[in-house]
Amino acid sequence: MNTDTAHLYWNAEWKEADANSPWAKAEPWVLQHGKTLAPNSRILDLGAGIGRHALALAAMGHQVTALDAADAAVVAIDAAATAQGLEIATRLAPMTDLPFEDGQFDHVLSWNVIYHGDETIVRRAITEIARVTRPGGTFMATMLSARRVPVERAKAPGREISRNTWVFDGPGDKVHPHYFCNAADLLALMPEFEVFTLYDREHEKPGSWHWHMLAERRV
Repeated sequence: MNTDTAHLYWNAEWKEADANSPWAKAEPWVLQHGKTLAPNSRILDLGAGIGRHALALAAMGHQVTALDAADAAVVAIDAAATAQGLEIATRLAPMTDLPFEDGQFDHVLSWNVIYHGDETIVRRAITEIARVTRPGGTFMATMLSARRVPVERAKAPGREISRNTWVFDGPGDKVHPHYFCNAADLLALMPEFEVFTLYDREHEKPGSWHWHMLAERRV
């Protein structure tokens, strides 16, 4: 069973999104970390959506590559970068097979992305992220918290199709497999990284618990 399918939902979403979309607003923590990076750092925005972070990081003067598995995302980022006079390299590819050289990036960002799939998909994605991050480089990501599973089950019928991996009935992207984890399981997925920051917080909607993580590629 292929569980890496959520990009099919998001491709339709990205076709409709514009500058007024909530997905167009960059996250403060992402911007804060971007300002701490050396000038002209090589950054991969993995699962870039319509480019909210890629555009902001490029405007800071970094070398940004934006990757997404949805072709509508790549089209949107190319158009926005041209309109804003920014240089952003775009790639259409899955997160489990990154088309980059080993150690190519100083920083990898993956916001609300790598939990779209089962544990095998998540492990492959993190292994690929570790491969393309230089030793000493940083990795910032979010993951779905296990604390959120009861919230989702209260909203719609759901079933655990494999360890920590759930699908839910109804509208939205959670008809596609999503991986929910506790802190211990998350850390076990990160052998190539030293985790500096890890905290569980709600996003905009009550009960929308996500782990926020900042880590460094082990030397």
